[in-house]
Amino acid sequence: MGKKSVGGLNQGGTGMEQDTITMEPGMIRLPQRDAYSHKGDYGRLFILAGSRGYTGAAALCARAAVRGGAGLVTAAVPEDIYPIAAVKCDEAMVWPWEADDQALLDRAKGADAALIGPGLGQGERAERLVTALLRELECPVILDADGLNIVSRHINVLDERVGEAILTPHDGEFARLSGCSLPIRDRRESARRFAQAHRCTLVLKGRRTISARPDGTCVVNSTGNPGMAKGGSGDALAGLMAALVVQGIPNAVPAAVWLHGRAGDLAAADKGEYGMTPSDLIEQIPYAIKEVM
Repeated sequence: MGKKSVGGLNQGGTGMEQDTITMEPGMIRLPQRDAYSHKGDYGRLFILAGSRGYTGAAALCARAAVRGGAGLVTAAVPEDIYPIAAVKCDEAMVWPWEADDQALLDRAKGADAALIGPGLGQGERAERLVTALLRELECPVILDADGLNIVSRHINVLDERVGEAILTPHDGEFARLSGCSLPIRDRRESARRFAQAHRCTLVLKGRRTISARPDGTCVVNSTGNPGMAKGGSGDALAGLMAALVVQGIPNAVPAAVWLHGRAGDLAAADKGEYGMTPSDLIEQIPYAIKEVM
């Protein structure tokens, strides 16, 4: 049996189970695109995000995913915010989900990866959909924001999951997931233990973001700046990460974290840390990618 890929990193037989690695640009491998390829070759990404008052989350995720190279991006949003989300997204397909849960599940099952949670809310239906998607989808699933908060109340669903799961909490969300108290004294070891215990990839966001694998290996990020401490930056990271995962990019998770931070550094150099926005960061993703090609 071959090695299982978790978050784009090979595990098993590495001899690195307790290692900590600092992510560097030379570790990012983005292949040149085949001249005869088409959009279907670069992955079908399904995003479940957004709610009344949080229309920007779905749009930021989708835009970052497109900038990250995903071939086909579908953003499923509640019907009552569909007109707003559709106006904000030109390249991504925006799909309004109504009362039929099965129609949403069927659409998600046609994807190569799914991103669930940004701006979704924690109502009864959101909770039902998140748990159902985790149980039924076999493709990689990236959980962010409200998806994480819902799973913190249903950790057994995460443990029972067959497919790959990637969780992207900040410290507060991680405290709810793990039951640990704030402040987290040893972020690296806490992330490592959670990833091992729940057989997932855990991305603990913050200064020097930590990507912990189920085999115990941790990758520490080296890019980013305080100008990224604004609402929406996490949505951009989730979308970019989902794009690299859906394309099967090697080292997809830590590569996305590094590229997100580098795009933030480019945005800060252009606009300054005070005035830069998550949209500015998203616009810099292509330039961050060009640097490592």
